[in-house]
Amino acid sequence: MGTLYIVPTPIGNLEDITLRAIRILKEASLIAAEDTRKTKILLDRYAIHTRLTSYHEHNKLTKLDAVFDALALGDVALVSDAGTPGISDPGYELIHAAIARGVTVVPLPGASAVQVALVGSGLPTDGYVYLGFLPRKDKALREFFWDIQDERRTLIAYESPNRLLETLDVLLDVLGDRPVAVGRELTKLHEEIFRGTASAAIVRFTETEARGEITLVIGGAPEIVQELWDEARVRAALKERIAAGEPRKDASRVVAEMSGWNKRDVYNLP
Repeated sequence: MGTLYIVPTPIGNLEDITLRAIRILKEASLIAAEDTRKTKILLDRYAIHTRLTSYHEHNKLTKLDAVFDALALGDVALVSDAGTPGISDPGYELIHAAIARGVTVVPLPGASAVQVALVGSGLPTDGYVYLGFLPRKDKALREFFWDIQDERRTLIAYESPNRLLETLDVLLDVLGDRPVAVGRELTKLHEEIFRGTASAAIVRFTETEARGEITLVIGGAPEIVQELWDEARVRAALKERIAAGEPRKDASRVVAEMSGWNKRDVYNLP
């Protein structure tokens, strides 16, 4: 049985590939690629002639047997269009199945938009939370941000340039005017990293349309030192807001901010 290699590929600049990755791609008996046309551009650049097969979001389950048939004969290299397979790209199902079948799985280090955006953001890097792609609908996005608003670590997400302004608006409304970094077209010719507050980012990308792939980095929740309210005061404030017609979730969030309580504890008060 061969080895399944997880091979990161450049997120933009074709020079951002390791010597080891080039060697593995040359020596493998098969390359399973998210888009064979895009991967072919990289392979041509480095004179790699290994056989290609498609492995993408729409065939990732039906293609498993074919990949394992290839592994029975030799090594297989798994690549995505850009970055590391399995990180918001096809790959998890294959990797999971390979481990379950006792296949040796070897991940290679390499390009990742998450790491590039994080270290270039100027925000804390000692701890971070990768959020993947953000919800598309306004209500779902608000609930998503509401659920993570107390997270102290730096937050990182992928976003479409078409939804960036809407996302920043919701972010400002729910999380406040946090520091953010907007990484655009990272490692490519028109690379840009905007650093500022959420409100400043809204101004910037209202004046100049965001184009290309976006990685959004958000500062974690600030530490707030305040005197905790006692339970009676929290109950009274919550009751008053709900009686005034405010939804319990919104009332709980506001009271939590004022009282120093955790929003879930406020929400769950009987």
